[in-house]
Amino acid sequence: MSTRAYAALSANAPLTPYAFERRALRPADVAFDVLYAGICHSDIHQAREEWGPSLFPMVPGHEIVGTVTAIGSDVTKFQVGQRIGVGVFVDACRTCEHCLAGMDQYCEQGFTPTYNGLERDGVTIAQGGYANNFVVDERYAVTVSDTLDPAGAAPLLCAGITLYSPLRHWNVTPGMQVGIIGLGGLGHMGVQLAAAMGATVTVFSHSASKEQDAYDLGAHHFVLTKDASALSALSQRYDLIMNTVSADIDLNPYLQLLKLHATLVVVGLSGVPMAIMQGNLLSNRRSLAGSMIGGMPELQEMMDFCAEHQITAKVEVIAADQINEAYERTVASDVKYRFVIDASTF
Repeated sequence: MSTRAYAALSANAPLTPYAFERRALRPADVAFDVLYAGICHSDIHQAREEWGPSLFPMVPGHEIVGTVTAIGSDVTKFQVGQRIGVGVFVDACRTCEHCLAGMDQYCEQGFTPTYNGLERDGVTIAQGGYANNFVVDERYAVTVSDTLDPAGAAPLLCAGITLYSPLRHWNVTPGMQVGIIGLGGLGHMGVQLAAAMGATVTVFSHSASKEQDAYDLGAHHFVLTKDASALSALSQRYDLIMNTVSADIDLNPYLQLLKLHATLVVVGLSGVPMAIMQGNLLSNRRSLAGSMIGGMPELQEMMDFCAEHQITAKVEVIAADQINEAYERTVASDVKYRFVIDASTF
């Protein structure tokens, strides 16, 4: 299937128009026209080879929403004309304990990323969603409700599930105190999701200008982290805190805000080791944990939850020829809160 896309041809090159062929439809495959593809900060890290060696040419994009155009002979999950979504991975071993438990994101053999990785054949480079079409095994796609704005729904496939999964795993229920560190592409999803689950939500941010946005998104409290006394006044208050920022920050003051048996979950990647005072963990038997996206059952659950509560990302829609500018603005935190590419412009 002929595909028009934007690709990074090397780590130091801007993304440029790129044409290639998607695979022919297999019995379990679904083909779809891409409507919108979100820009995730991890796209930038990988296209610029900031996380280690990458595979080029690279078509990034793992926040993809589209409309089904064709289905394989064995497909039962989708029909032509249906709204569909694809997230961070497009395959896994399917047989390990984690995959069988619906947690394919922790596949013991490693999942197949939507881009910058090899397909299960070990030869074909997977290419992502900065393109006008896509082909995927039906097992690794989800239904996207027609009630959701498709542009705002695209970032749910990564940013949304990255926050939803830990909120569910740590059993957030009405009345719980939840803190969100950072109000960016990830953080703004966490605020909306936690509030919809009935939690009392506090945003911790170094940017005073984001206070009103935090309240508009559903937060109940806003704490400016430049004021150290503002943090110390909240000692032992929170059931769950999620760190969504990619910058290197000191987590010790936030650990001190946790109640007995409470947890601080890291979902943002700074790329540098963290220095933790052990006493902050021993006190109140606190936990420091991590969480990575979600499995396919949970991804569909999250999409349905967002449809029920009308939750989408706050986005700025761009044309394909604005991708490189959007990358620079994302690095500079100059977006509220995610860029999404209009795939009709490829």
